[in-house]
Amino acid sequence: MNAAQVSVLTRIVPILLYDDGCATCSRIARWVQRSASRRAGEPTILVRPVGNDPSELRRLNSGLNIWDAYAVSHVINPDGSMKLGGEAVAEVLRCLPGTRWMASFLDIRVVGIRPFQAALNLAYRVLDDARPLLGCESCGRPKPWVRPIERLIKWAKAMGGQVVKPNVALHFRPLPVAHKLVAGQSRQPAAGIKG
Repeated sequence: MNAAQVSVLTRIVPILLYDDGCATCSRIARWVQRSASRRAGEPTILVRPVGNDPSELRRLNSGLNIWDAYAVSHVINPDGSMKLGGEAVAEVLRCLPGTRWMASFLDIRVVGIRPFQAALNLAYRVLDDARPLLGCESCGRPKPWVRPIERLIKWAKAMGGQVVKPNVALHFRPLPVAHKLVAGQSRQPAAGIKG
């Protein structure tokens, strides 16, 4: 697809923006891209990485901030409106031929509340917090409430014989003694104390 075709399509189909540095986001984006073709061959939604050019994003939507686009999934609709997070996921489901039926449940209202959409928003937040557990090294550490699960996963991998990579990020301030040990000095026990 050439640049002119993409330009025309951006006016008639939504665009899903994703963080291509995140393994989880990239896998989901590839799935969306595979699922997004109509019988005639043209896509029902465009999938593109956020990139690193803020002015390029502002051309798509003047209110779009590059750091916000990296933090949360965005769908830009042909009319210029944006959907974020769980609402963006719902919009993607509406665009994909195989998931439209599922998206219809997201619009059901019970006493003025859309319970299925609320559940999807919560699921998005949980996935967002847990992305580092799913292989995303660009997302940093999992949120504090997910860290016990991270420890369990590391323990299970170690029990299964898999090599667990040490986390190179310091999450504490090293003690002065640690610097001496790192510099190659050995720690001598105090006089009279067996070591």
